[in-house]
Amino acid sequence: MDEFFDIPTLIVIGIAIVVLYRLRSVLGTRTGNERTPMDRQREAAAKMASKTTTKPDDTVVPMRPRPVDNSNEDAERRLRKFETEVEQLSRGNAEIAAGLRAIGEADSTFGPKSFLEGGKAAYEMIVTAFAQGDRATLRNLLEKDVYDGFEKAIKDREAAGNTVDFTFVGLPKVEIIDAELDKRVAAVTIHFDAEVVQATRDSEGNLIEGNADQVQTISDEWTFSRNTKSRDPNWKLVATNQLA
Repeated sequence: MDEFFDIPTLIVIGIAIVVLYRLRSVLGTRTGNERTPMDRQREAAAKMASKTTTKPDDTVVPMRPRPVDNSNEDAERRLRKFETEVEQLSRGNAEIAAGLRAIGEADSTFGPKSFLEGGKAAYEMIVTAFAQGDRATLRNLLEKDVYDGFEKAIKDREAAGNTVDFTFVGLPKVEIIDAELDKRVAAVTIHFDAEVVQATRDSEGNLIEGNADQVQTISDEWTFSRNTKSRDPNWKLVATNQLA
């Protein structure tokens, strides 16, 4: 017995006990409910799936925020803009203001300011096309009866051998002087004061009318019209009145 429990043996036993204790503290003990490697893989996959399906935290800024429904705000903004334009362009004339509002109610695309800008562009195109004898442009912008009158004047000029030197300079004054809605047909009359340079010459080049070196002012009242229920958004010139 004394030989069995000698000092070297006791040292070895002590070391073994220490090693076993360390292994147990690191590895733990088996309880019969340990997860296998396959179980751990399944749990990891489930956690990953839950991260992709759960609602993101409120502190995270989404890459594409959901659009905010501003339809009411846009409608109110458009109405305020429309009313401001009506007040400015009617210049205190209640009849013009009422006519513009009636047209706006019948045609949601109508805006007094944009209409006036379109009228200015149309005026320049029409007077230039008339001077040049450009029938194709006139046909697209004029109502048939008005076109027929313009076309006859062009024919008479060409038959006489006359030509027109024409330069459009600008529109120092443009204003709406009438607006009305007759059932579904809208009509707006614009007064134009235009600055142009024009000179009419005969077949031999002699000056008949105008001045090629001087700006002159011409005044017109033109009425544009369209059916508010028509798919064609274009307004056409339906009446002209040259004042000077």
